[in-house]
Amino acid sequence: MRRPWLILPLALGSLALAGCEFDPTEWSDSDRFKEDFAYNHKLTPGGRVMLESFNGSVEVLGWDKDSVDITGAKYASREEVMRDIKIDIVAEADSIRIRAIRPIERNCNCGARFVLKVPKKSLLDNIQSSNGSVRVESVTGNARLKTSNGSIRVWGVTGTLDASTSNASIDVGQFQGAATLHTSNGRIKADGVNGAFEAHTSNASIDAQIASLESGRTLEAHSSNGSINLTLDKWANNEIKATTSNSSVNLRLPEGLHADLRASTSNGNITTDFEVATSQFSKTRLNGRLNGGGALIDLSTSNGNIRLMKR
Repeated sequence: MRRPWLILPLALGSLALAGCEFDPTEWSDSDRFKEDFAYNHKLTPGGRVMLESFNGSVEVLGWDKDSVDITGAKYASREEVMRDIKIDIVAEADSIRIRAIRPIERNCNCGARFVLKVPKKSLLDNIQSSNGSVRVESVTGNARLKTSNGSIRVWGVTGTLDASTSNASIDVGQFQGAATLHTSNGRIKADGVNGAFEAHTSNASIDAQIASLESGRTLEAHSSNGSINLTLDKWANNEIKATTSNSSVNLRLPEGLHADLRASTSNGNITTDFEVATSQFSKTRLNGRLNGGGALIDLSTSNGNIRLMKR
């Protein structure tokens, strides 16, 4: 049976919640009126967690308890607007949905910030905000994260990750699973990824160190006006596709790989540390095979260099 919960207003005052990690520099004139909230709910390990917020940061941290701890604050430049923001929670044994509901005055200078502590094994079915950052740590389970004008940070997560933002960066570390990352006007950085990796941005770089890819999985990186810098520690016959414009593509691979190579630029140089049996070679184009051929490595840019290096 679904049980609706509505968090009642707590005392007004400065934010002083144990476990919250809000940056005090985030508070501004729009935060003149703030109201804290706190809630705790039992959740079966592997249960679903959904959160919809606006104009504020979200943190989701895995912990060793079979419950969800919710703390945070709603804020506004006017008290009546702040009070009109509703924190709505629908809780079941195996799922919890949390929403910050906008006031009728939609163009308000207002929003909400959340810190969630969830069982380490949780399905983050939809964690969504706007104009605020999203941070997720130490969770095992698929995660779908979305914000705008705010960075996304993911650390120590296992599962399928779908993360998207705009005008901000995405940073992923010590990740196990399949990661699909989308942003614009923001850098994408990944370190210690195991599984699968796909990244898209514009006007910024993609920098990724991939510890290993599942056999047969494609490594993809796409940008414009930003460099692509990829390092793959282990080779498992993976196709690689990297494209950008007005910048360079730099790829570091282990020795002894078997691959087909296709590299092209419209205005730049192509260099490689590997021996390539070429079928086509010029300053701006290189097609050939490494050690007899294998999975396709497809690299392209315009107005930039391409470098294929041994790691």
